[in-house]
Amino acid sequence: MPGKRIVLILLPWLAFLLRMEAQIDPEHRQLVHLGYNQPLEGRGPIAGYAFYYHNEPKFFRENLTLRAAVAPTYLDSELGIARVLTPGTDLGIGLAGGGFADNYSEVRQGNLRQDESFTGYGGQTSFSLYHTFNPLPEGRTAAAFSEIPLQAVLRNTLRYSTYETSSKTAADFVIPDDKVAHHLRAGLRWGGREPLMEPAMAGELSAWYEGQFRADSPRYGFDRDREIEAQTHLFWCRALAAYTFSNSQRFEISVTAGTTVNPDRFSSYRPGGALPLGAEFPLMLPGYYSQELTSERFSLIAANYSVPLAEQFHLLMFGSTAWVDYLTGLEQPGNWHSGIGGGLGWIAPSGSWHIMVGYGFGMDAIRDGDRGAHNVSLIVQWDLERGGLRLPDIRKTLRTINPGSLRGGDQRF
Repeated sequence: MPGKRIVLILLPWLAFLLRMEAQIDPEHRQLVHLGYNQPLEGRGPIAGYAFYYHNEPKFFRENLTLRAAVAPTYLDSELGIARVLTPGTDLGIGLAGGGFADNYSEVRQGNLRQDESFTGYGGQTSFSLYHTFNPLPEGRTAAAFSEIPLQAVLRNTLRYSTYETSSKTAADFVIPDDKVAHHLRAGLRWGGREPLMEPAMAGELSAWYEGQFRADSPRYGFDRDREIEAQTHLFWCRALAAYTFSNSQRFEISVTAGTTVNPDRFSSYRPGGALPLGAEFPLMLPGYYSQELTSERFSLIAANYSVPLAEQFHLLMFGSTAWVDYLTGLEQPGNWHSGIGGGLGWIAPSGSWHIMVGYGFGMDAIRDGDRGAHNVSLIVQWDLERGGLRLPDIRKTLRTINPGSLRGGDQRF
């Protein structure tokens, strides 16, 4: 089934890579993002993304913002309503769902266990409150550290997940039952990072808590040897800085750390891979499989530096190192993991296209009993607005819809 294979190559773990909505985005954006990691030895989980990101402030009304990330089998959307409770408090109403969003891949000591992996689908609704403690007047950007926005986020999410075996799942491996989970997230964020491959400038200090609460779930696996915790608590923080100098050299560095209480395979941290938009908080380790490591606690430092070359080209160097405390049952020798790499980037004169090809070497990744792994990557960003291309205005499209035009569709949808 080549069509299904293409979808699986482009769209793994979509529930994570499309969640970049930690605040209402004030900028109008039309972006297409593509990313893919290919290991050069061994076989890991499919690692890639492909989605269109649309953000439209003043959607129908001055205080409404529509954000949507659209992939071939998944939609993640949120309607932001500004100034709901106070001048600095906004409300977000989210709806997301689709195929392959809850896939699970078991990786142990560098081996993808396809007989213990399975396919998952899911959908969710969410309600979020975003409170800015120091809001700026509309249209004005921060000119001093004291004006960088400090925001509190409170999100309440209800998610339904359903699972099925893949063609490689072992016949005697019992997959999890369908489940409903309640997620409660709270956080403080000072600054932030735009949803771009390489924003010219960015700065962030943030701290987060998320509680995941599930109804009682039967054990699963071989002879039902694995359990799903009724509740898990996650705590993490991030410090990030990015800056572009006047000579077009750019650097970015981030430090991320997290811990858990009552973790399981569905709620652990999973570092690995090198996709910058693979998650809201990407835990990248060049050369490793995507989500290769499964940890209860971790600390990760990542950095990259680019220098301009000839016309529109730049050379990128990157690396990261992490200490991980493994989830029980997924341990491996050594707690430190490091990866380095480099790439060649090209930016169109208009800034509409940004393409990067890269290579990564995972120094501590286990492959066939030895240390060391290699992969290559392709990352693309297409800014439709900088290229002079605008998709049809959603507001105008919706205004043309009337009840008569929808007749007959109710039997199909």
